[in-house]
Formats: sequence, structure tokens, C-alpha cells
Amino acid sequence: DGRGIGVYTMRASGCAAQPARRSTCGWSALPHQQNLLPEAGQKVAAAALVCSAAQVNAAAVQEKEATGTDWAATAQELDSKSPLEIMDHALATFGDEVAIAWSGAEDVALVEYAHLTGRPYRVFSLDTGRLNPETYRVFDAVEKHYGIHIEYTFPDAEETKELVRNKGMFSFYEDGHQECCRVRKVRPLRRQLKGLKAWITGQRKDQSPGTRDAVPVVQVDPVFEGLSGGPGSLIKYNPLSNMSSAETWHFLRAMGVPTNEMHMHGYVSIGCEPCTRPVLPNQHEREGRWWWEDATAKECGLHSGNIVQSASEQAGEEQRDLFTSGSVKHLDHDALAALGEGKRDKDTLVVLYAPWCQFSQAMEGSYNELAEELQGSHVTVAKFQADVDRDFAKDNFQLQTFPTIVMLPKGGNGKQVIKYPSERRDVDSLKMW
Repeated sequence: DGRGIGVYTMRASGCAAQPARRSTCGWSALPHQQNLLPEAGQKVAAAALVCSAAQVNAAAVQEKEATGTDWAATAQELDSKSPLEIMDHALATFGDEVAIAWSGAEDVALVEYAHLTGRPYRVFSLDTGRLNPETYRVFDAVEKHYGIHIEYTFPDAEETKELVRNKGMFSFYEDGHQECCRVRKVRPLRRQLKGLKAWITGQRKDQSPGTRDAVPVVQVDPVFEGLSGGPGSLIKYNPLSNMSSAETWHFLRAMGVPTNEMHMHGYVSIGCEPCTRPVLPNQHEREGRWWWEDATAKECGLHSGNIVQSASEQAGEEQRDLFTSGSVKHLDHDALAALGEGKRDKDTLVVLYAPWCQFSQAMEGSYNELAEELQGSHVTVAKFQADVDRDFAKDNFQLQTFPTIVMLPKGGNGKQVIKYPSERRDVDSLKMW
């Protein structure tokens, strides 16, 4: 796919990795790594994404002060690089003033990439006090595997005590997770980052549908401040940004990296114990987090700067209409009310949308394509602009967030409304449902 994924064979001496398909990439891509080569020779060398198809650009990883750097240009330059090269750039540029933020989940890949650079590196983790036992065990396993000491960060004891005494242990089930995350995660993270010039996260673009699209491989952190204080004082690296979950797991297995036992039991995205559950096959990984809340709220504040423009901001702007394909039937209030009352001659699939909502915008292409594929079938594919008639859509068609997709089946009692339960809105998922 252009990122240098391939099969590599190791010489018996462990001196170099010779690519089976390419001649421009090897462990020698990072010149300072020679002391790691014997160890690398013992590892499984099918490691996708360890090497890229090109040598590291030496100029890009020269040690220098970050002040005055054009980070937008740097992001563009590094976007085609491998995670290893991006990690090397971060460590070479910031030295001991950059640290890896590890959550105890599959972002342990960051630690492996840092180890492979051969450079010194720091790792910190947020211990919220509500983690699973398996997460604490993998913390210990990773420390022993790499011979490192993780810098654990904890919430303020008085703040936590006040929250629990006033609202109980599980208030987030009633009024949302933001307050608890603010006390247990965001504020401790803010304190940790104030001692750094840069940090490295495991964010990927594929983790939250519609919300994490804006994840450059490196950026000026839009939310947090660093050592010198003020806007622009902290740089954020996202080396895994362009990787998929499958690519990440191929890498972890190939390199024999310790991973959280919970991944073996259906848990994909892992956070605090009360807010994490396993997901079913084909469910998106973030459906296992804060499942009782709207899909639009599934960021805890750690990476809110990488969420695209908010619904309230977009609502104030003039927006074009969506789903304008001739195959999608437009329903007004009266037409949808008639369907709700049972006047149905066909099965009808309806998207309840808002033109300004980025999630509605994101599914426009797939929904239009679905309508074209189902044209002439027993299913009518339709749309209803629900933001101008929210109470009606909420009371009669289960509207909670935009977009909401419902099926109004013909037959039965004639008034049944079946809500689409997934955040996956691609053509194949919708057709299968």
C-alpha cells in the first residue's frame, strides 16, 4: 500500500535485514542503530511497517530546536513515512523532553517503535484508579520486557474524593463521562504535559468514525500546553495515524510485544473498567467505550483537538442539503408521519439527518450508493431532515443523535420502527442489516 509493508529475511549473523522484495530498506535505515542489529536478528522479521521503502531522510531527523519549525510542512513531509521514521524524528528532535503516552492497550506499538530506534525514550501512563487488573499486569510486563520504568500519573486525591462523595462511584452512567474523565484523566494529563515540549500518542484515523479524521502525524497541540507555556508550546506526534487496527496487530504479533490480555476476550478499545466492554464482530472498536452515550460524545478530552468542527458551530452556518441523489426519496413531515401511522406499501429505510452534522455528511456517499443499488427492490431508501423537526423525530422515530437510521417495515402491526444499532455506515454494513 505504499508504506513499505513486506516480508524480510534475516542473515544468520544478525548484521542486516535484507528485504525479500526491495533493496532500499533495512535495519540500517537508522544509522545509529547498529547496536540493535543482533537483537533484531532474533525477532520475527515479517514485521510490517518496521522499515519503510526509503532511507530515513537524515535532514528530517537531525537534532535541533523545535522553535521556528514549520510543523504543517513537517507533517506533510512525514505523512508518507513509516511509524518508525516518525518516532525517530520525535526522539531525535526533542530528546528527553518528549514522552510516549501509553494507555495499556494496543498503542504499546509506540513503545516497540521507540525501542527499535535505539534512542533513549520515556513512557508515561495515566492511572485513573479505575483500570482493569489486566491493564496493571501489562504495565508490569512491558516494564520488564523493555527494561524501563513507566512514569505513572495519578488524579488529584482531593478532587477525586469530592467527585465520588458528592456524586457516587458511577455518576457517569447518569450524566455523562466528561466530568469523571476531566478529574481522572484530563487534568492529570495536563500536569504531566506541562513538563514536556512534545508528546507521542497512539491516535489513529480509523478509531472514531467521523471524529478522528483530523489526525496528522505531527502537529502543534491544539489543546494542551507544554514546558514553556502558552499556545503552541507543545508538539504532538501521532506515528500510528495512518495505520489500521489490523496493521497495528500484525506488527505487535510479529515483534512479540506484550499486550493486554483483555484483547483476547473481545475488548478492542480499552479504558477504565466501568466504561469498557467487549465488542461483537464487525462492531467498531469505539462502540465498546461509553456505549450508553451518543456517538458524537465518545472522546474523553485527551484528543479533543483532533475532532472536527462541532455540531453547534456547524449549525450556525448555511449548509447544502445532503443525499440529493435521485435514488433517495425525500420525505416531508406529513409523508413520514403517514409511514409512522402504518401506511406502508414497502419496507422503508430512512436516515434522520442534519445537513450541518459532519457524521451525516460523512455517510452521504455510502447512502446514495445504497439507494442506487436498492432502486427497484422491495426497499425504499429515504431521508428526512430531522434538525428542523426534532421533537417529532424523537417522539416517533427514536432520534437521539444525527444521523439516526431506522427501518419502517411493511406488515406486522404496521407501526414498527427498528433503529440501526451500529456506527458503521458503509454500504456493505447497511445492506447486510
